[in-house]
Amino acid sequence: MNALRKAFGCCAVFLLLFLAACGGGAPSATEAPAQPEYYFEPAATEAPPAFEEQPAAAPQSNSGNPPSKNNEPYDMFFEDYGVNPSIDTEDDNLSTFALDVDTGSYTVMRNYLNDGNLPPPESVRVEEYVNYFEQGYPNPPPHQAFGIYIDGGPSPFTQTERYDMLRIGIQGYDVPDEERKDAALTFVIDVSGSMDMDNRLGLVKQSLEMLVEQLHRDDTVSIVVYGSDARVVLEPTRGSDADRILSAIYSLQPEGSTNAEAGLRLGYRMAMEAYKPDGINRVILCSDGVANVGQTEADAILEQIDHYVAEGVTLTAIGFGMDNYNDTLMEQLADNGNGFYAYVDDRSEARKLFIDQITGTLQTIALDAKVQVEFNPEVVKNYRLVGYENRAVDDDDFRDNEVDAGEIGAGHSVTALYEIKLYPEAYGRIATVFMRWEDPDTHQVVEISQDFDVSQMAYDFRETDPYFQRAVIVAEFAEILKGSYWAEGSSLDHVYEEARRLEERFRRDDAMEEFVDLVKRARRLW
Repeated sequence: MNALRKAFGCCAVFLLLFLAACGGGAPSATEAPAQPEYYFEPAATEAPPAFEEQPAAAPQSNSGNPPSKNNEPYDMFFEDYGVNPSIDTEDDNLSTFALDVDTGSYTVMRNYLNDGNLPPPESVRVEEYVNYFEQGYPNPPPHQAFGIYIDGGPSPFTQTERYDMLRIGIQGYDVPDEERKDAALTFVIDVSGSMDMDNRLGLVKQSLEMLVEQLHRDDTVSIVVYGSDARVVLEPTRGSDADRILSAIYSLQPEGSTNAEAGLRLGYRMAMEAYKPDGINRVILCSDGVANVGQTEADAILEQIDHYVAEGVTLTAIGFGMDNYNDTLMEQLADNGNGFYAYVDDRSEARKLFIDQITGTLQTIALDAKVQVEFNPEVVKNYRLVGYENRAVDDDDFRDNEVDAGEIGAGHSVTALYEIKLYPEAYGRIATVFMRWEDPDTHQVVEISQDFDVSQMAYDFRETDPYFQRAVIVAEFAEILKGSYWAEGSSLDHVYEEARRLEERFRRDDAMEEFVDLVKRARRLW
């Protein structure tokens, strides 16, 4: 019997080798697995099924394969949230979602393209591409925390029927740096072995050095690190003692496995030790998102620290690195930790986050912020929210103050785009936009609203506000990269043409110049 087994095993090995030599059999180690479908097939006439009929979001995707010949990143974890459908207004004229100021998806894409690779479709969250850019909204009226700004016009990317785009902007009041509250900051830094790759820990150190340079003398900094376990590197230290803080940062070295749960647990305990009742209390997680010891899922980790979040300690998740990177965990930790998620791919992005936008990065001006758009069914035939697939809120929960939503920092703006189809010769109100949030100081819930009329729509895309044009072009770029059903008739050539034209309106705008270059790179790789 043993001889028979050995003979069978030899034959099997020979057969596999033969198939491999002929190009058949199982896929090679560098061959990407088939991507799951994540858009919804259109009905024979109009659009995909209504939102409630969608299948559940696809499970977390590991885009990881061993490194390929063109150095494509491997072990990259993203979540596929699908694509929003177009909804008939007569069936449901309310659209409700939590506001989101995350930008990580855009900078992840930039890193992919700069390395010569297209980003995985499931990595694309369209709203994060749009919200990466300045939108040009004016400051809110005096003594108001937020302003609602709405504009619209035709889309240059629709192929047959005429569709319009609606841009809904929320602009928060700005707080000068000298007026921001004192902050108790707790850095929770991943120093596991994976952070030794691509100088990740080195970029973390450079980023935190920039932040330390912006500290007020009465701010405090604590540092917790985690590898196989967690430990305190720096007890709460005043911002005036910058040398001591920097010395602790420079001393960090990679070590061990990745126990994110232990690191966050200890980090939140340190945050409570340094707690400022009338100040900013924030944990800043710097990691590649990998967790392989202890609890490793976002929900399980957050269960350990939920009560700290209820005390007002917010979480900023800052991602670093390519290869062996978990975007899903970082984004979900930030969303559930009443904070936001950003991804730092170079020193320039670190400067933007920790110097140019430092007050907005640290000081929250709205908790559980959400928007509800009420479309007029006599004017709007159907609508589609572009992006925000994982930020949906039930319409009935808009005025439920217990429902978790999004957080907004000082001076931050948030933009949502809708693709809408108007009835021919329609006139009157298109929609009313409601915004609702909790003031983090008074805990008072505030609601404001703004109407938008057909007469306010533009009729020529190129005559609309340049910021509106950029938002629409950026969104189309994201939808193409995502493989959205709604961008099937579109092309990167058309996006590049529009972006190049618009670049003339944004002279000396580094972000616009870089975007045009990224579209150009994507065209070459497509």
